[in-house]
Amino acid sequence: MKRWITWTAGSALLLGVLVAATAASGLYLAEEKRNRYIDIKPRPAAYTTDVLTIERGRYLYASRGCTDCHGAQGLGREFVNDGRGTRLVGPNITPAGVVARYQPEDWNSAIRHGVKPNGRPVLEMPSDDYSRLTNDDLNALVSYLRQLPAKEGLPAVIDLPRTAWVLYGLGASPDAAARIDHQLAPQRPVPAGVTLANGRYVANMCIGCHGADLAGGKVPGGPADGPQASDLRAGAGSTMARYPHVTSFVAMLRTGKRPDGTPIQAMPFESLGQLSDVDAQALYLYLNTPADSVTKHGMRGSAPAPGTQSSSANAAPSEPG
Repeated sequence: MKRWITWTAGSALLLGVLVAATAASGLYLAEEKRNRYIDIKPRPAAYTTDVLTIERGRYLYASRGCTDCHGAQGLGREFVNDGRGTRLVGPNITPAGVVARYQPEDWNSAIRHGVKPNGRPVLEMPSDDYSRLTNDDLNALVSYLRQLPAKEGLPAVIDLPRTAWVLYGLGASPDAAARIDHQLAPQRPVPAGVTLANGRYVANMCIGCHGADLAGGKVPGGPADGPQASDLRAGAGSTMARYPHVTSFVAMLRTGKRPDGTPIQAMPFESLGQLSDVDAQALYLYLNTPADSVTKHGMRGSAPAPGTQSSSANAAPSEPG
């Protein structure tokens, strides 16, 4: 009996030492990762005051998730505060905020690559959602942000529990800069329309939470006990089965509720609700298309939806109806 007690106590002590060592190692590696230098050579974003380009930028800002973290006016916003040690605030990105000294290439670095002007990673920003922005759309978004009224706002805040930093350090929760292929060329312009090509382009905004293959699962950077992202791929097990018709899918984007009236948690509906009818219907078409119907060199199966119109890729889509 004494030998068993001694063995149990020794095992518990050893386990405690291993846990403590793992935590210490994770915290050390987290600090290393936060301060690592990422060598990229981003192209400068083009500045313009063209009215149509600014309007396209306004639409992208409103509909691609930017408002959910930075606020409608770009003044910053607290978007997570669970009362248990996790608090995240997106910073002021008006000309009076963190971007005040940005050079043309710094915008590209931060938005597309998740890298600060000093080469360090931007934490808690889903740049993988924006890494495939076309050059025209990046320029439009930046031009819109630069003309926002310069006002005082909120600084960035990243407060996470020790366990979250440990997981980050150990590679279980990588930042966007680690998930992005920085050598990948920007996507070519995609004409607006209810097509697979445009749907795939719009679906890029889902990558940060649902993953590059849209299979869902644990949200990168999210709390361990947070809601899981749904599987958006066409086929068995997909959440898209809830939406047999495009009208029910678009209604969900507008209301944040499933067809049965139950609310959906942890989705950026403030932005999703601003998607144009054309983009929302194109997204539905793409998400309902089996992977084997998407060819290596383009899209097939594109089809117009009743009552929709195509427009230039650089023009601002019509407002949701």
